[in-house]
Amino acid sequence: MAPNKGFEPTDSSKIPRYAEIASFMRAARAEIAKPLDIALVGVPLDLGATYRSGARQGPSGVREASRLIRQVNPTTKVAPYRLCNIGDVGDAPTHPLSVEISVELIQAFYERIHAIGAVPISIGGDHTVPLPILRAIAKERPLGLIQIDSHTDTFDEFMGTKCNHATFVRRAVEEGLLDPKRILQIGLRGTRYGDDDINYGYKAGIRMIPMDEFEEMGRAAVIAEIRRVIGDAPTYITIDIDGLDPRDAPGTGVPEPGGISMRDAQMILRTLTGMTMVGGDICEVVPSLDPSGITCINAANLMFELTCLAAVTRSGGLKQ
Repeated sequence: MAPNKGFEPTDSSKIPRYAEIASFMRAARAEIAKPLDIALVGVPLDLGATYRSGARQGPSGVREASRLIRQVNPTTKVAPYRLCNIGDVGDAPTHPLSVEISVELIQAFYERIHAIGAVPISIGGDHTVPLPILRAIAKERPLGLIQIDSHTDTFDEFMGTKCNHATFVRRAVEEGLLDPKRILQIGLRGTRYGDDDINYGYKAGIRMIPMDEFEEMGRAAVIAEIRRVIGDAPTYITIDIDGLDPRDAPGTGVPEPGGISMRDAQMILRTLTGMTMVGGDICEVVPSLDPSGITCINAANLMFELTCLAAVTRSGGLKQ
């Protein structure tokens, strides 16, 4: 099936990838209006980051890097542009001096996307970003969460604040946006400030797979555990790029050695084709710390994987 008129992506086999203005994965620029099925969104917020800043430049960096993306998934054979109307709707509004105002602006933007029934796939921004998205799309029922990350993001507060990139999971559980029994965190590692965040996860019933356990289990067993925890109910996917090993993603604010490989991340997502996926994001990409460009390239490829998952969910199957 061909996309509706106005949603055709730029064909990189006909127009060179270095030409024209960059959009996410060469998608058409689009307004937030029907018949849009999947909204590609940038969220340039990094006021919630507590160490190295610069993730506000993530959307622009990933847009440029995503010129590399073609149109068919080589493993699943999903061609998302044949299944759905996909458009780059630009960047959510943010306030350059206030996390709180930014979160309100972002939530309102995603409420517009949710109102037309479109699935949002986003590039942050720091990992504060999923909270306003979840506030917009999870009002009707709590969602499951697949989180690839080196940190749990379950602090009650950090540096005296409750809304930052270390607290979004805890806030979302408290607000009834996420079902803690259907949260699975993969890739946790690195030194910790203390035990509050880990202990909260255990008490809440969150399934945490630290890197030590990931290696002991192996990728296939991890995928089976994801399916067991998540089931068939609606699920959101969030990827903090620092979940990847720094060799694959050096351009991030808080790199942690010993992480998930890009190959494992790709295959985990591809194996989840057919799940009920209602949105996803990749956060914490800092182009200024990415001299080779590999972090932005890998983030763009992960965005394509999320878009393939969303296209199968949104279209109701794999017919193309």
